[in-house]
This record gives sequence, structure tokens and C-alpha cells, in this order.
Amino acid sequence: MRFLRQRPADSTISTDPADAEVENANPERVAGKGFTPGKGRPTPKRRDAQVSRRGPAPAPPRNQREAMRRSRGDKEQRRQEAALRRERMAAGDDKYVLPRDKGPVRAFVRDLVDSRRHLVGLFMPLALVVLVVMIAPMPALQYYAAPVTMMILVAMVIEGVFLGRLVTNRVRAKFPDTTDRGLSLGWYAFVRASQIRRLRLPKPRTKPGDVI
Repeated sequence: MRFLRQRPADSTISTDPADAEVENANPERVAGKGFTPGKGRPTPKRRDAQVSRRGPAPAPPRNQREAMRRSRGDKEQRRQEAALRRERMAAGDDKYVLPRDKGPVRAFVRDLVDSRRHLVGLFMPLALVVLVVMIAPMPALQYYAAPVTMMILVAMVIEGVFLGRLVTNRVRAKFPDTTDRGLSLGWYAFVRASQIRRLRLPKPRTKPGDVI
């Protein structure tokens, strides 16, 4: 014979409307301390959330004239942004310069190179002169130009080696904790010195003869 079990006193379901209102007002009391009430709405997708943060999308152009006006406005804005980037890059702002030019170490190397005059700076003009001489139908000029050009190139290489050592020593003294290798610093200084001064980017901040 099976005996009927009695329900525990705390599991008795109350039918009193007052108790139901208390439970609705305090759901944590019914479900326990770890209960998190629902938001009452589905979680929005990431794309929808980004769109809502950015604001509503602009209305499409009503005609071709308005579309052309918007296109001109976008081009003008992009042109202004590009001009600002070039200006800040020329000024040496780390946010806009190339990765090879970032940091105080590279800025110091640029200042050190720009404060001197270098024979290496004649590399590009010399290359142009050699090209003209090789094209010109003047065998005598080509005969004398070849050894002179070779001597100048050898002098440029020697100067580049001394410049690299000078820059490396100065950087090691001023920035003892730097991780830049000496070969990298020397090559960076050589490339900087071989460029025409007015074409260097970032623009030189020092003049020849300034003490660095």
C-alpha cells in the first residue's frame, strides 16, 4: 500500500494576490542571490550596435546634382586630410611619419646628419651628370669622366662609413638603452645624407653648422 507524502510547508504555492505582487517586485528574493533578471529584449548584433552609435545613415541623394555636390564635398575633405598628413609628416610628427622615421633616436640621427654638409649629398646630381656624359657622343669626355666618377664614389663610400660610426657612437652616448643596431643607424644616416636637402622628409630642423 502506497502512502501519500505531504508537501513541505515552504514549497506550498501561495494563492494570495498580495504575495504574488511581492514576488513580482522582488524577483531576486524568489530566485536567489545569483539570479540576474532579464533585460526584457534581445541582445542587439554588433553591426546594429555600431550603426546606432554612429547615428542614422544619411539619406540617399535625391538627384544627380545633389550626388555630385556630395562627391565634391567628400573629395575636398579627403584633400584637406591628405594635406594635413603631409604637413605633419614634414614636421616630423610621430603619428604621421613612416615607421622607419619614428622615435627620438631617429629624430636625433636626422638632426645630426642635417647639421653637417656631406659629400654623399652629391650622389644624385653626380648620377645625373654621369648619365648625361654616357649619352653624349663625346668619347674624350667619357674617357676622363669615368675615373673621376669612380674616385668620387669611393670618397662617398669612405665618408658614409665614417658617418655611420659617428652617428652610432653619438646615439649610444645619448640613448644607452636603445635597441637599434649600429648597421641600421649607419644606413639610415647614409640614406638621409645622400638625399638633396630640400627633398628630405621629414624636413630638416637644423642648419649646417648647428651644434647637436
